[in-house]
Parts: sequence; structure tokens; C-alpha cells
Amino acid sequence: MSSILDNFHNTTVAVIGDVMLDRYWWGSVSRISPEAPVPVVKIERMTLAAGGAANVAANIAAYGANCILVGVVGDDDAASQIRQVLKECGISDQNLVTAAGRPSTVKTRLVAHSQQVARIDQEDEMSCSHDVESEILDQVVLAVSAANVVVLSDYAKGILSDRVISFAIECAKEAGVKVLVDPKGKVYEKYRGASLLTPNRREAAEAVNLDENASDLVQTAGIRLLESVDVDALLITEGSDGMSLFRKGEPSVHLPALARAVFDVTGAGDTVIATLATSLGSGADLESAAKLANIAAGLVVERSGTTTLTLAELKQHLNDKP
Repeated sequence: MSSILDNFHNTTVAVIGDVMLDRYWWGSVSRISPEAPVPVVKIERMTLAAGGAANVAANIAAYGANCILVGVVGDDDAASQIRQVLKECGISDQNLVTAAGRPSTVKTRLVAHSQQVARIDQEDEMSCSHDVESEILDQVVLAVSAANVVVLSDYAKGILSDRVISFAIECAKEAGVKVLVDPKGKVYEKYRGASLLTPNRREAAEAVNLDENASDLVQTAGIRLLESVDVDALLITEGSDGMSLFRKGEPSVHLPALARAVFDVTGAGDTVIATLATSLGSGADLESAAKLANIAAGLVVERSGTTTLTLAELKQHLNDKP
């Protein structure tokens, strides 16, 4: 796998999707409010991080690969903060579309003693206007034409409409590059033509109308999705149980979880698809890319908050393996 990692810096990934700002208020609790049975959190510091599709991009950039990020922000203070965070990550904001009157998506997490106390969301889940959507399509053309692989990061915040999804997949097909999708919702037919979907266990269950506690859920859902959705492969993430890879005409492959202790799963799915995309764009076969993504997921969940791995950390883990 070392040769694949060495080629990361020659890879360009286009990430198209719901750009967010992850804001963290860190503090401590020493008493309960006299006004309501809730903890009083004394804020000690605040940090900002790329969220959603921007976190996928940040993960890719942290590996030393080039990332072209297409998404939408509002004309507000949060948009300025998102642009600054992207700059610090080494990601250009020139492919972001500004939607006047639409708030930038912000997830504010209140954390005390390393435990999340509350989350406050600022967002607009409505579809973008026709004019904004047309601007998105223009940016999709530019991004896909320069990429080795494309990621659709869908958080159902109105950016990846059916029109944008189908257009991006068609552009990628014409360019001869793979399309990886982190899906949302129950209707996966809108992703037809994609190379790979990466639902988690719950999402896969919902997509095929199975109870999440059903026996042999992942195997059943994986087979049904491959049969019903026109995609080449699925990687179903299973949290502490690892992940399972399904490909047409081949037996499924299960990859056990590698995390020594799960501390925070925030952004783990972003790390998975970012690692998959960068690996595939660097020449890895799908199973090798999935193994690298599994390693990356195991490392990132041992950390607190939305974080990224570096190429050096991934290489170090591989070197430390017996």
C-alpha cells in the first residue's frame, strides 16, 4: 500500500456537496441551573472546523492530495469563517457558490468535560433556487474536468438535488472517472450510475425497509441494494463492527474495526469516503482502498471532535503493523 500512499500528492479529488461549519464551544460544568434542570456550562474556548462536504475536502487535503470543493454558502459571517477554515486547510474557496439570503450551514456543539452537552443547528434544508443551482452545475463541470475521482457528499441540506446528482454523475462518466457517494435518505435510485455508495448500517437498513435489529442485516441490505440500485459497489460502515464491501459478481468482504477505543464518531464517515476517494484516485483497487479507509476510520474515532488524519499518520500506522 505504500506506493498508493506515495501517489496521494499527485491525485485530484472533486468534492461536491453540503458544505458546513463545525463550531465547538468547549467548557466545564460545576452546577445545575436554578432556572431549569440543565447543566450550566462555563465556556473556556471556541474552535472551528470544516464540516460536511468541507470535512471530506479537509481530510483529502490533509493527505497531501489536491481537492476541488463545490458547495454553497450564504452571504453571512459564517461563510467568512468557512472560507477562512478552508484556507487554513489548504483548500480553495473559488468553487463555492454564494446564495444570498440563504444561511450558511453551521453545527455548534457544546462540549463539557469531553462530553457533548447539546448541538445547535443553523441551516436551510430547502432546495436552492434555479439560478444558484445553475451556478452549481457550472462549478461541477470545472471540478470534474480536473479530477481523478469525484465524491458526492450528501447531507440533505438542499445542495445535491436530483438534477445536480445526475448531472455530476453524467459528467464524471464522460470524463472516465469514478463517482463515490455518501448517500442520504431512503431513495438511492437518484444515485444510479455511481461507482460506489458508502451508507452506514442504519442508512442501508432504511434504504431497503429493514429493521435495524434484523438478523444478518448488513449482508441482506448489501445484496438487495446491489440488485436494486444501478451502482458498481457498496461499502456499508458498521461502527464498532467495521465495514463490509459488496461488489457485483463477487463475494462480500468484511473488514473488522481497528479502533482500540471509540471516543468520538463525529466525521468518521467523511474520513472513510475521503480515504477511499484519494486511494482510488491514486491507483488503488477497491478492496485495497477499503482497507485503507478502515484503518483511517479506526484512527479518527479515537479522537475528539471533527478531526483529520495526515498522510504521515496513516503511513506510521502501516509501518507499525506487525
